[in-house]
Amino acid sequence: MTQVLWTPSEQTINASNLQAFRQAAQLKTGQSFPDYQHLYDWSISDRVSFWELVADFFQVMFHRQPQAVLANDVMPGARWFPDSTLNYAEHLLQHRESDEPAIIFRGEKGQRQSLSWQKLYQEVAAAQSGLVQKGIKKGDRVAAFMPNCPETIIMMLATTALGAIWSSCSPDFGFQGVLDRFGQIEPKLLLACDGYFYGGKTIDCKDKVAAIQQAIPSLQQTVLVPFMEPGLSLSESPLTSTLLYSDFTAQASHAIHFEPVAFNDPLFIMYSSGTTGVPKCIVHGHGGTLLQHLKELALHTDLKSTDTFFYFTTCGWMMWNWMVSALALGTTLVIYDGSPFSPGPSALVDLLEEEQVSVFGTSAKYIAALEKAGVKPDETHDLKHLKAILSTGSPLLHESFDYVYRSVKNDLCLSSISGGTDIVSCFALGNPVLPVIRGELQCRGLGMDVQFVNDDGEPRSEEKGELTCQSSFPCMPVGFWNDEDGSRYQNAYFNRFPGVWAHGDYGELRQSGGVVIHGRADAILNPGGVRIGTAEIYRQVEKVEAVLESIAIGQEWENDVRVVLFVKLRPGVSLSNELTKEIKDTVRQNTTPRHVPAVILQVEDIPRTISGKIVELAVRDIVHGKHVENTEALANPEALEYFRDRVELK
Repeated sequence: MTQVLWTPSEQTINASNLQAFRQAAQLKTGQSFPDYQHLYDWSISDRVSFWELVADFFQVMFHRQPQAVLANDVMPGARWFPDSTLNYAEHLLQHRESDEPAIIFRGEKGQRQSLSWQKLYQEVAAAQSGLVQKGIKKGDRVAAFMPNCPETIIMMLATTALGAIWSSCSPDFGFQGVLDRFGQIEPKLLLACDGYFYGGKTIDCKDKVAAIQQAIPSLQQTVLVPFMEPGLSLSESPLTSTLLYSDFTAQASHAIHFEPVAFNDPLFIMYSSGTTGVPKCIVHGHGGTLLQHLKELALHTDLKSTDTFFYFTTCGWMMWNWMVSALALGTTLVIYDGSPFSPGPSALVDLLEEEQVSVFGTSAKYIAALEKAGVKPDETHDLKHLKAILSTGSPLLHESFDYVYRSVKNDLCLSSISGGTDIVSCFALGNPVLPVIRGELQCRGLGMDVQFVNDDGEPRSEEKGELTCQSSFPCMPVGFWNDEDGSRYQNAYFNRFPGVWAHGDYGELRQSGGVVIHGRADAILNPGGVRIGTAEIYRQVEKVEAVLESIAIGQEWENDVRVVLFVKLRPGVSLSNELTKEIKDTVRQNTTPRHVPAVILQVEDIPRTISGKIVELAVRDIVHGKHVENTEALANPEALEYFRDRVELK
């Protein structure tokens, strides 16, 4: 039974960007689109007209107009807007005359910095002058080992304006994790920080930066941002070929040069999690990234130039790239670096109030942790400007939906969104003109032909299956770096169902048009031949007050598979027989007997990637005695060690 938690008012619907786009679509086609489903159906049945309208609606600045919208409509191999040229960064800097704030930076230690649109343009021009002086040109790679601060965005814009390629990691990555990524793409220039702050601690990065310099021969120049120590001198530093950021940007700067590049020329290189081997280097293009982000941020998130947008992310997560694209809409960005719970659990809620944030993005884990910490913003904060919350990283628990509307704010659009680094965007996400239904993502994204299929690749509705995209779309990766014959790209997405993008998520399409994600397809549990998504178990387990978080795997056992659950409990709580029974009873009462864990064990921590995703496959492998590669991809690799020698699992 569906439970509607929020419904947009007529005023909200009529004032939305999506309503204006719907009207533009009706004018273009002469058809009537009375609701979102009809608009979505058209965006799939006539993708050429749809994406042409997206480009026109957002006034995409082509330097050379496309001769067609789509050529060679197959996957992989489709060519969108062939022969056209444009520049991603040019769109993000088009509001250069305004003295309104473009970026507001907040740091854990109380730092605050505001850059107007005029100042941002000037800073990007200065950074670009430094890049040009160092010989950076179209196609060169610039890598960043940086916190989420203004200099990171400035250098990204300066780099991509030149047609050079940007790639970033956050400074909490270990040395090997950085090398596994940047070492593959051979950057010419490295932007790095001297250190950063997290959870009340100061972490020095200079030795790590020096090691990176030594390990990547292609690096010709390092630019160091003294984030930790503003008065830093390099006179006694172990760093080589290094300039301070202030010296690098001190050259005389002129107007920014926006290099016209082909629609599919590389813009960003991003990375798979790397928990099953060396990370894949996923290349995204200028045009596809721009069009997809404009569509998602303006139509599905309803961002406008009057909005203030804050997404809690690091620059090692794809949500950073997604967030920054909001500059193209004239939206003010709030960026934050540090722990979301420092100095206390209300740290980010304080920020929302102080900066009058209207759209807030975060992870499902953060929302669950906020509830566990007992934070009730509706009683303590004035969030009158907040109109939407976005959640991603993992499925948002039904109980987290309840918490937001009960204890955060009862009048906002809570949008659970799902996509990935693979497409630097979303397959299913929010919608300002649709109701919010408990436990559901509101809709499939416009132009994204998303279907959930059975093992034979047949689309099914109201049945669990693997998430696929049946037709090509502009933000498909250009390819993988150093994948000359395209075989790795082919194997990653198209071998499962030939000609169809297989994303690897497990979920279902609901009658409402909404989507439910049950977890990763490769982490599906299969006790007695019944397929169970791990999110179905997590939803129930985290209802138990004593449990902070959990991770479930399928363990091979007596010619079958049994469900093993590991739980992280509140401080001072131990896993007693009574608590074990409570957990099992909660799962059994709300799911099926097959969902009930055969074994429940307490752990000190749950291993996660640096972007916060739990690593079920790594835990499953280590429990079965297999080697887990590339633990550098984990934020807390030491947490894996607990699972290695569990006698109870043998």
